[in-house]
Amino acid sequence: MPSMLDTVVVGAGPNGLTAAAELARRGFSVAVFEALDTVGGGARTEELTLPGFRHDPCSAVHPLGIGSPAFSAMPLERYGLEWLHPELPLAHPFPDGTAAVLARSVGESAMSLGPRDAGTYRRLVAPYQGHWDDLAADFLRVPWDGLPRDPYRFARFGLTALQPATWTMRRFSDEKARGLFAGLAAHAIASGSGLATTGIALVFALAAHERGWPLPRGGSQSISDALAAYIRELGGTIHTGVEVKRLDELPPARAYVFDTSPTALARIAGLGGAYDRYRYGASVFKIDYALSGPVPWTAREARTAGTVHIGPTAGEIEAALQAAVTGREPHKPFLITAQPSLVDPSRAPEGKQVFWAYGHVPAHWEGDATEVVERQIERFAPGFRDLVIARAVAGPPQLAARNANYVGGDIACGAFAGLQTVLRPKLARVPYATAHPAVFLCSSATPPGPGVHGMSGHWAAKAVWRKLRAAD
Repeated sequence: MPSMLDTVVVGAGPNGLTAAAELARRGFSVAVFEALDTVGGGARTEELTLPGFRHDPCSAVHPLGIGSPAFSAMPLERYGLEWLHPELPLAHPFPDGTAAVLARSVGESAMSLGPRDAGTYRRLVAPYQGHWDDLAADFLRVPWDGLPRDPYRFARFGLTALQPATWTMRRFSDEKARGLFAGLAAHAIASGSGLATTGIALVFALAAHERGWPLPRGGSQSISDALAAYIRELGGTIHTGVEVKRLDELPPARAYVFDTSPTALARIAGLGGAYDRYRYGASVFKIDYALSGPVPWTAREARTAGTVHIGPTAGEIEAALQAAVTGREPHKPFLITAQPSLVDPSRAPEGKQVFWAYGHVPAHWEGDATEVVERQIERFAPGFRDLVIARAVAGPPQLAARNANYVGGDIACGAFAGLQTVLRPKLARVPYATAHPAVFLCSSATPPGPGVHGMSGHWAAKAVWRKLRAAD
């Protein structure tokens, strides 16, 4: 290791690894330090239940991964990253056995919503069809950092995206369309009445139509492993099993980049109360299942979908989210579920399946939601419990213990509430910079926010290399 590195990265989640790769490919010397024994952060794969059943402890399906401008610029496929597409990206079943779907085809998606809402859905997404590359580059960044690639389309998208999802849902006549849209917006882990929740829903819908909602072969760990291999090929080093508690424990460097929560950064770098006003949000209760066979969904469409949302109505979804963000325990949770082994048989022994489900709960909640989660699944897949061989349960305390960025179990590393939805971690011209001139933040607490896309790491790396080159 050189006596003075250009950059040290703390945290080997997707954003930390992306920042390291971006800097290394531009000729800067880089070393990464990770507290756990493996890289990955929120993109890991482990045998959580039984041998041979490979689960993703956090993220499993990656519409923003395959559509990421940062990942697309790297040769990650050379290091084993392969995207697998289910027959349907998403199904949203209803108690009568029917389902709304998010398909690769806009037409198929629209028709699943019924005749009164098919045209409304087409009109909502039509202005952005075929423009994913420009839209993603403009949306997944700090809006004021340079001119957008497509100013007209970005402005049009922004005017719609900033609206609460509850406003946009008024355009629809029937429950299927409203339920599907509410489920997409719920990925923000916030009330649909919040600022910019329409944008969350629209981005996920457009990603499905333009790139799909794929899963990486072998699990989410494949993304992290590919990034790590690329860093090493570029000459970077990665040190695992090293918990950093103080800045002076790290090797001398011109810049330090933290893929951590803002409060952890402040503690390690000695920044005092710099992020005391930063708010963390609700958590989730997650269950990973080993199953003896496929989930027996009543809705045919759900049997071939990589992701299944269980609500079903916009009203139920909003009530579940409101309960979580206001500190009430779940009774009828909205569930996001994933079926990785439908498209990747390597994830489970022959004839068996892995299945993943989470519902929203208050931050720091210590209860057990297993019963209410499984009751919800049984509403749409009678007999599900009979297939369960083993389960691994993780509530907020367990999630926070697995990943220090998940403060109180908040897997988004910050609440989507008020201005913090668009101004993360606080109002600043360069949100990745800190009060310490050599310290930067690159976690999902920075724009564009959560998701396995690496764009927070990409933009933080850009801030670093601008500073380092200016100093040369």
